[in-house]
Amino acid sequence: MAVVFQKPKSLTDDILTYCPGCTHGIIHRLVAEAIDDLGVQDKTIGVAPVGCAVFAYNFFAVDMMQAAHGRAPAVATGIKRVHPDNVVFTYQGDGDLASIGMAEIMHAAGRGEKITTIFVNNAIYGMTGGQMAPTTLIGQVTTTSPYGRKEELCGKPIRMSELLAQMDGSTYVARVSVHDPKHVLDAKKAIRKAFETQLSGAGFSMVELLSTCPTNWGMTPSESLKWVASDMIPYYPLGVYKDSAKGAA
Repeated sequence: MAVVFQKPKSLTDDILTYCPGCTHGIIHRLVAEAIDDLGVQDKTIGVAPVGCAVFAYNFFAVDMMQAAHGRAPAVATGIKRVHPDNVVFTYQGDGDLASIGMAEIMHAAGRGEKITTIFVNNAIYGMTGGQMAPTTLIGQVTTTSPYGRKEELCGKPIRMSELLAQMDGSTYVARVSVHDPKHVLDAKKAIRKAFETQLSGAGFSMVELLSTCPTNWGMTPSESLKWVASDMIPYYPLGVYKDSAKGAA
């Protein structure tokens, strides 16, 4: 009998520790499937900093390195320069990448480091208690913005894909979502494209994935998926923001 669906080889058998309805699990699978499809499991090295994915080394069946909060791009840079033939990726949340790690990701993209970043944007700090993040939407309630984020106090949310696409060293930058099956398939294509960009020897690549956080959003899993579509996507439009072979979007 032909096998039409199975667990990716690049995922371990450990049970995922994410909250019910969190889409980190979907994103983990998509990353693992891309690694399997490209046949690079034995030469892939992942880097995860502090955040909800801090235990990613338990879930990915590849070599993994732990980094300090926000420092994954710096650690990945060192790994890739020492092991240029390996596939190196970072797995980062929005609080990590766009706040404490802003300098690291900007300079990694600016230098054109040949690494791939998987950027999970759920518009909030997840693991540390649901605080406002640089990506939190205007009016969004968090533990540190109980009356909603106010533009006059905190400015507008940062659009990281648009920002990094402007860096000369970035080669492929895309924003996708995993709130329904169609978009999950689109996300898989983008992740594979990002890894292919690295394998081709080109510069920095990043895929931003709009994700859910039902626990800290105070929503049910189904409500959170609808909120991604109704509230997040209008502010964070999906699409390819840079593909050096085609030019910037």
